[in-house]
Amino acid sequence: MLIKRPPTIPAAAITPPAVYARRREFLRTAALAGLGAGLAGALLRPGTAAARTARTPDPERVIAGIIPSAYSTDEAWTSFEDITKYNNFYEFGTEKFNPWRNAGALRTRPWTVVVDGACARPGEIGIEDILRDFTQEERVYRLRCVEAWSMVVPWVGFPLGDLLRRFEPSANAKYVAFETLYDPKQMPGQRRPVLQWPYREGLRMDEAMHPLTILATGLYGEILPNQNGAPLRLVVPWKYGFKSIKSIVRISFSEQQPPTAWNQMQPDEYGFYANVNPHVDHPRWSQKSHRIIGEGLFSPKQPTLLFNGYADEVAPLYAGMNLRRFY
Repeated sequence: MLIKRPPTIPAAAITPPAVYARRREFLRTAALAGLGAGLAGALLRPGTAAARTARTPDPERVIAGIIPSAYSTDEAWTSFEDITKYNNFYEFGTEKFNPWRNAGALRTRPWTVVVDGACARPGEIGIEDILRDFTQEERVYRLRCVEAWSMVVPWVGFPLGDLLRRFEPSANAKYVAFETLYDPKQMPGQRRPVLQWPYREGLRMDEAMHPLTILATGLYGEILPNQNGAPLRLVVPWKYGFKSIKSIVRISFSEQQPPTAWNQMQPDEYGFYANVNPHVDHPRWSQKSHRIIGEGLFSPKQPTLLFNGYADEVAPLYAGMNLRRFY
């Protein structure tokens, strides 16, 4: 797949690699000193005036010092404002703007992820260790994300499989389950029984180990904003957005297919796989087309592509499967 290169721009407009490296080192040092939450809040907390008036990151500057992923699409990025102000994160409310307004109180430092289940080395890993060990070479994944609408998001992250291998999953591990933080004091949406909290998701092992399945730690070259799933979220771009669980605190290897939030709520509408498939309609609407965020409410819808356009990469995972049955 082609990678769109930025046009020639003045050298003065590009972030020098040394400066970029110092920025990352500063963030890591601050996190280790217990200041990461305050720093992230000052820069990105969605409910503050500073966040509302902060300069939108320049896409051309983001490229500087960060390696484009081999899986990046050549499509234009959705604006930083749309990505951070229009999204689903029911832990902070059911309206699209609720996460941006309500996620500012979420504390993302300290943050620990428990990894357990069918593996040889169960344990815990802190977000600082994840940043240190798995993001030495930051990569921008310019990926399509689709629900009833779509965006192209420049995620910064690394393949989920890089983390999973460290815990040595056993031969019995057929699935990987994920769990979001449960804390109604910080997440006001959890005070209502909209879903069965905490939010849970899962993947088959081969899906989890595919290099296109990533753990995102940022977007647009910035720290991942709270409303987008800070400090660590899953991104599975060939599936509908609800599979990409946010604010992860537990990863479990399982022999059995794990329960997942939307499948538990409405199993006839939301299957475990949730692969983007224009040939299988949702019971209440067609999935043959979608609207691109940022092009206006009355813009024409675009045809939905099988596996969200990533069929060349992921179709072999489902060879021989009935995709109408395993929706």
